[in-house]
Amino acid sequence: MDNFSSIIGKSPALEALIRSARVVASTDVTVLLKGETGTGKEVFANAIQKNSPRADKPFITLNCAALPESLVESEIFGHKKGSFTGAVTDKTGLFQEADGGTLFLDEINSLPYGIQSKLLRFLESGECMPVGGAKPYKVNVRIIAATNADLDKLIERGEFRSDLYFRLNVVPLELPALHQRREDIELLINHFFEHFAKSHGLEQPILGKAALKAFRNYKWPGNVRELRNLCERMCIFLAGRVVEPENLPRELTREQGVQAVSEYVLPEYGVQLDALEADIIYQALVRTNGNRSKSARLLGISRDTLLYRIQKHGLSSH
Repeated sequence: MDNFSSIIGKSPALEALIRSARVVASTDVTVLLKGETGTGKEVFANAIQKNSPRADKPFITLNCAALPESLVESEIFGHKKGSFTGAVTDKTGLFQEADGGTLFLDEINSLPYGIQSKLLRFLESGECMPVGGAKPYKVNVRIIAATNADLDKLIERGEFRSDLYFRLNVVPLELPALHQRREDIELLINHFFEHFAKSHGLEQPILGKAALKAFRNYKWPGNVRELRNLCERMCIFLAGRVVEPENLPRELTREQGVQAVSEYVLPEYGVQLDALEADIIYQALVRTNGNRSKSARLLGISRDTLLYRIQKHGLSSH
């Protein structure tokens, strides 16, 4: 099974990345995934592992930023009984747990400087030294690392070892930010709507045209993760309803997002907003021969909202 086929998107940037990742997956080479937070680095690490000769072996993940510095070394390499206060038994490290498989080191940029030399030793010799140990052990582990920071800048500041970087950077794969693959946004929304509606037992929301424009024009600083979280929220609170711009978080519709969504140019002499709204709704009803559901879709609003506005303006459904 090709596990890359489950990655959603058809943009040139994503397809080029998947082609490279497929080639890399069939080898045993060290991989460095680069990209902003939320771009899907762990998703790609999983796909590389599952498409590799190590697919049936352990896949162990460690977020290097999630543990205090005092625990990172013991977590990765293990420790011997009595090596420090609280070490009442020997502890197996993640390298031993991943033996034969893959160790994914997320946010490698957060790995403490003092521990980086021990990781370098493994990459050069395959040997690991447990905390408090006198004798190293050997393991057969593939390393996939990921960073959301510019390692070159960390090296310049003396926060990351250049020799470790060269060892990790054998095959760098750069994940595009979501704003670099805008043509994938609608596909991702549909995928997340279907997934969350099913998992929560709810009816899928319907994304109106105006709301979709807001999605496409937003910068998405949190990338796919931010989009995923918003889609889950809409599935819960807008189940079965048409998503309109007013249902979106303010950051999606303000500044350039609002301008991009709007296709109407306000005349210099202004307008009577109520009269304009009534006229547009009436035109929609005429065009659809009074079909309120079709009129609502044409206007990018929910049927309930349309019914309220028909009543508000005292309109006939034609």
